[in-house]
Amino acid sequence: MGRDIPEKGAPGPTPSDPGTAGRPGGPPNQGLALAAMLFAVSMTFIDQTIVAIAAPDIIDELGLTSSQMQWVVNAYLLTLAAFFALGGRLSDIFGHRRVMLIGTLTFVIASALCGAVPDGDFAQAWLIGFRAVQGIGAALMFPAALAVVIAVFPVERRGRALALFFGISGALTAIGPLLGGWLTAWTWRAIFWVNVPVAVIAVLLALLARIPERSRREPLDLPGAALVAVGMGLTVLGLQQSSTWGWDSVATWACIAVGLVVLAVFCRFELRTRFPLIKLRVFRDLAFSVDNAVLFFAMMAFVPVFFFASVYAQVSLSASPNQAALYLLYFFIGFGLASQWGGRILDKRGARPAMKLGTALGAVGFALWAGKLTTLSMHDQWLYAAMAGAGIGLLLAPASTDAVNRAIDASYGEVTGITQTVRNFAASIGLAVYGTLLTHTTISKVDETLRDKGVPEGASRDAAESIAQSVTGQGDSRGPSGSGPVAETVRDSMSAIRMDFAEANQWVFYGMAIALGIAFLISLRHPGTRVTQEEPSGQ
Repeated sequence: MGRDIPEKGAPGPTPSDPGTAGRPGGPPNQGLALAAMLFAVSMTFIDQTIVAIAAPDIIDELGLTSSQMQWVVNAYLLTLAAFFALGGRLSDIFGHRRVMLIGTLTFVIASALCGAVPDGDFAQAWLIGFRAVQGIGAALMFPAALAVVIAVFPVERRGRALALFFGISGALTAIGPLLGGWLTAWTWRAIFWVNVPVAVIAVLLALLARIPERSRREPLDLPGAALVAVGMGLTVLGLQQSSTWGWDSVATWACIAVGLVVLAVFCRFELRTRFPLIKLRVFRDLAFSVDNAVLFFAMMAFVPVFFFASVYAQVSLSASPNQAALYLLYFFIGFGLASQWGGRILDKRGARPAMKLGTALGAVGFALWAGKLTTLSMHDQWLYAAMAGAGIGLLLAPASTDAVNRAIDASYGEVTGITQTVRNFAASIGLAVYGTLLTHTTISKVDETLRDKGVPEGASRDAAESIAQSVTGQGDSRGPSGSGPVAETVRDSMSAIRMDFAEANQWVFYGMAIALGIAFLISLRHPGTRVTQEEPSGQ
């Protein structure tokens, strides 16, 4: 398999090489190229968090349930996970610059249509559908953007460029809650429209940067792409819908079981096909496997925390969207400071120490944060939120960079497809599992509260289910509507119900702590070896 990126000192492409297209006027401008790729991927990271802040307003205006709102978040993450590997291969086959531009345009058009969702019966299908298209655009854009960064930087500067790329792109997630709070004060639709000017800047910079365009004419593994998309989709569907169907439902377990079987078939198929979508043999490298396993469990906490912490702040703390954004800022202060430290540890000692320290600190931080949720005070929680963020910040860039550096007979596009598939699939599973846990625990606690207030058992259960499915994060002035004794009791019990919701969220945050605890145990298996100057042989 030929290399897309020549070795240091190797001759560049000749005029007859198809890879020279898009490179007129001399060598690429490295600064412009890096800036263009960061602008492009910033949209994908911001969109993982910005929707969480606007969730209550979206639910209120479009009449969605909390379960449907989770699918607005999850549709993006699921398609992002399902198509990331395909995006990496398309980037290698058709050219990194070309696929990055196509992905950016797909993403921004879908963003504009998400912001234009009409009111009425089609609102849910419209919003979830175009969120899924956003995910496909991001899946095309991100691996291609990373491959562009690698292509324009020489080997001796590539490590620093990768650390900058992963560090800044991860930190950009912090902009989501802050930007979301500010834009939602105007209209929640603006959280999608803001992607339009960002995409314009990214495209213009990419066109000015003289990025080399190289392609590799190989067959595309369409059966593999279909298998991985179906397998991931069915697995997450079963987990997500368990809150509605129930864990005793045949449909729940059928989706999960069939999804896992399809993923197993996918793995078997990939090992036998000549040009696989994912070269699974890269997992023979123990360090690569550990990096991805740590990222998997860390992402089960990192992305879901934005959704659940935002809704908790707006329900249990009666916070406005802007206040909820400031609440999440505690997490990102820790994340931002620690991510710089994690990069230094990676440079000096390798990924293993950063992952061990990050997972341990994150597990302790999330556990202590969970214990403080019932204080209903932001002031009492900021330190532990910052600890949780610092843990994620320490491990994210080192684990991601180390994984990319350890490719075996695969291109950077393919390896990025693997790592980002793992990350986004984990985020989808985390949202589904924690969402189910939150819904069931909220129903149980609110049911008990209402029965203690004298509401009959059947009526209390129905009211509890209604409350759990219509959590909007609105303040006291926008309490439940309706008349009758049950509605009156619910309104009179809102203070207790806010505490019930806080207690339910404790289980979610303890779950995040457990996920990072598992990641810590896995990080101990990392061999501790370092890779700084090597390239995947697929390049």
